Amino acid sequence: MSPNPSQDRPTPHPKVAVVIPCYRVVPGVLEVLRAIGPEVARIYCVDDGCPDHSGQYVETHCQDGRVSVLRHERNQGVGGATVTGFRQALQEGAELVVKIDGDGQMDPALLPRFLNPILAGRADYCKGNRFFRFESLHSMPLVRLWGNAVLSFATKLSSGYWNIFDPNNGYLAIHGRVLAELPLHKLHPRYFFESDLLFRLNTLGAMVEDVPMNATYSGQRSSLRISRIALPFLLNHLKNTAKRILYNHFLRNFSAASVELVLGLASLLFGLVFGALRWWDSIQSGVPVTAGTVMLAALPVLLGTQLILSFLNYDIRNAPQIPLHKRL
Repeated sequence: MSPNPSQDRPTPHPKVAVVIPCYRVVPGVLEVLRAIGPEVARIYCVDDGCPDHSGQYVETHCQDGRVSVLRHERNQGVGGATVTGFRQALQEGAELVVKIDGDGQMDPALLPRFLNPILAGRADYCKGNRFFRFESLHSMPLVRLWGNAVLSFATKLSSGYWNIFDPNNGYLAIHGRVLAELPLHKLHPRYFFESDLLFRLNTLGAMVEDVPMNATYSGQRSSLRISRIALPFLLNHLKNTAKRILYNHFLRNFSAASVELVLGLASLLFGLVFGALRWWDSIQSGVPVTAGTVMLAALPVLLGTQLILSFLNYDIRNAPQIPLHKRL
C-alpha cells in the first residue's frame, strides 16, 4: 500500500464495474464486497453453478445496491464466469472493468492501482504481479512459485508480452473499448483463461502493464493441480504460439524476421535430421563419420539457432507501443 491511499484514487474516474466469479467463496466473499471502494459503480457476482449457492448467499447477506448476482446453471469455469460478467458490464455501459476473486486473496483496496495506468493512457490492460517484490515471495507456496515461473516463460512465448510475469494472476483491469473488441466466445473457459486472454490482446495490439501486488493464502489449498493441467497448458501454449506468430509475422505483417524464422527452422531441422541419419548409419556400419559430415550437420544447426534467436529478439522488441483504446 502507498503511504497516502487517497493518491491512488483515480480522479475523475469513468464508470467502473467489478466482476467476481463465485465458486466456493462463501467464507470470504462478503468481506471482499465490503472492501470495494466508491470508485466502483457496479459489481457482478457470477454464481458459477456453485454447490454452496454463493449467489443466494450474497443476495441474502449483502445490502450493497451496486451488487448484482448472475447465475450459471452448470459450472463453466473461472473463464466462463468472468466472460459472463464482462458481457453484462459492457451491456450496462462500463468503461473500465476489473476482475477479482471472491476468496479474499486479492485486496480490493489495490483496485485504483489497476485503474490508474489505463486512465493515464499508457495501458489497455493491467494485471497483478506477485513476483515484483522479493519479500512478498516468502508467503508463496513453493509449488506455486516454480509453477508460475515456468508458466510465465511459456506465456511470454505464446502471448508475445515478454515484459510481464505471473500470467495466471487473476487480478486484472481492462478498458471497455478494448474489451468490446475481444472475441469473448473464443476465450478459454477454465484455468487457461488468463493466458489465453493475453494471447488475444496481443493479436489486437493492446498494451499490457504489470501492477505489483502481494497475495494472501491463509492456508488455503489451491484446486489447481499441476499434474492435471501441465499437458493441456503445454498444448494450448504451443497452439497459441503458432497462431500468434502466423498472424503477427506473416499474415498481418512480413519482415526480415519472418524470413529469419523460416530459414532458421529449415536449417535447424535439416541439421538435426541429417546428423541423426548419419549417426545412425555410423552405428549400423561401424564406420566413423568423417569430419566433413560432422560439419555438414553442425553448421546448419548453429546457423538455424542463430537465426531463430535473431527472430526472438525482433519479437521481443515488437511489443505494442500505442494503447489500443486511443486508436479505437
